Amino acid sequence: MKIFENIINHKINTITAGELLTYASQFGISINRSQAGKIAEYLRGRQVNIFDSSQRAAIIKEIAKIAGPETAKEVNKLFLQFTK
Repeated sequence: MKIFENIINHKINTITAGELLTYASQFGISINRSQAGKIAEYLRGRQVNIFDSSQRAAIIKEIAKIAGPETAKEVNKLFLQFTK
């Protein structure tokens, strides 16, 4: 199971705005291109573990500052889908 976590975390740490929009669309999450760009820029290069609830919460708080609380809620839904 650890290998899947590593793969997913690596994808989060290297995600582009286009990829984020694609995943959001697949999971029925609404974010716009501008928000996706800001979020992807924030995530890129960070060594985050979305399977760790405290790290995920900290990331969501930062995303809320960048793109607003509603977008952060949507991104959190997306992260939760990835962790299932």
